[in-house]
Amino acid sequence: MFPGGTPDMSQLLEQAQRLQEQLVAAQAELAEARIEGSAANGLVTATVSGTGDLVSVAIKPEACDPDDTETLGDMVVAAVRDATEQASELAAEKMGPMAGGIQSDMEGLTGGSTPELGGGTGPSGFSLPG
Repeated sequence: MFPGGTPDMSQLLEQAQRLQEQLVAAQAELAEARIEGSAANGLVTATVSGTGDLVSVAIKPEACDPDDTETLGDMVVAAVRDATEQASELAAEKMGPMAGGIQSDMEGLTGGSTPELGGGTGPSGFSLPG
């Protein structure tokens, strides 16, 4: 079933332990990271965590037109999207190498490709409805 016989279970467990430690460290780093996005030349700024959670929104007074609240709403959405896209890129950067490592380890054990593991693209998501 496996090329060269049965895999060394202790080595496999050791690799899994290392990958888990790396994953936990990367997740903690992402949770602490703060990424800022903006819209309308900085009139609206949104800050998200590295995991994509909205942390804050800052709106400059000159962005507030009581007769045009729709535009303000659009600027807020654009700033949040900008920040979450950057958070997604950071997450892919931090987590992607681990996903690739898992795929390589599995290919070594199975002797073939493992497309269901995603090819190391990292986490996805962080999108807003709309």
